[in-house]
Amino acid sequence: MAAVLKEIENQALQLSPPERGELIHRLIVSLEGEPEDSPEVIAQAWESEIARRVAEIDAGAATLIPQADVFAKLDAKLCKTRE
Repeated sequence: MAAVLKEIENQALQLSPPERGELIHRLIVSLEGEPEDSPEVIAQAWESEIARRVAEIDAGAATLIPQADVFAKLDAKLCKTRE
C-alpha cells in the first residue's frame, strides 16, 4: 500500500499548482461530501465569523495566545504523530 501511495504522490506532484488544487478539492469532497451551501454563503459566513472574532478581540473579551506558543504546541503534536 505504501508503494502505491508513494507513486500516486509522485504523479500528483507532477501536476500544475491549479491541477493539484483541484485534486485536493476532489479528495476532500470525497471524504466530507459536497458543501451544503454555495461558495457565496460560505464566504459570507466566514466574513461574519471574522467580524465577530475581531470585535471580541477589540472588546478585550478574547484570550490571545502568542504565535510562538501556538507553533510550539503544533510542533510538539506533529512530533508525537511521527513517532
